[in-house]
Amino acid sequence: MTTLCTDEEVILQLFTSEPRQCFDMLYKRYFNKVYRRCLSMTRNHELAQDFTHDIFLKVFSKLDAFQQRSSFSTWLYAISYNYCSDQLRLAKRLQVDSLDNLLKQEVPALEANQLEDELVQLVRQAMQTLSAKDRALLQLKYEDGLTVEEIARLYSIKGCAVKMRLRRSRERMHQICTREYAYS
Repeated sequence: MTTLCTDEEVILQLFTSEPRQCFDMLYKRYFNKVYRRCLSMTRNHELAQDFTHDIFLKVFSKLDAFQQRSSFSTWLYAISYNYCSDQLRLAKRLQVDSLDNLLKQEVPALEANQLEDELVQLVRQAMQTLSAKDRALLQLKYEDGLTVEEIARLYSIKGCAVKMRLRRSRERMHQICTREYAYS
């Protein structure tokens, strides 16, 4: 298959027989455009990279739903815009102080040392409830002090994938800590 094929031809010819090649071709054609769209909406390089990867994963998982009512690029850009808008809207709704600030506001009567001990205990408990993958990734970064690049080499993945996984692991950790604190 030549790279001169239209997007629709790539999808029709490769999606069922060679999905990886189909994904690679579409990814190479549109990564920069989708990234620039995300960057223009987020104004944050790392977030734009995360969103771009998420969008391509979403698009590829829904590729069989593409009905060619519009061009593939139009469909992709619509998904990109909607995804970024949804994520930014969600982030505004869920803007939360750091766990430390939240706990200090909730329990002003605790002494600083007692609060710190409770935080350490809460974090330890939360770490035990995380998946083994999340726990290992957070330990490599924050306990062992590995850089994103070192973790990427260790897992044989790209640095941006490590950043995305770290962000998601930290978010899960925050959710667990917030939920656990609310019940205690």
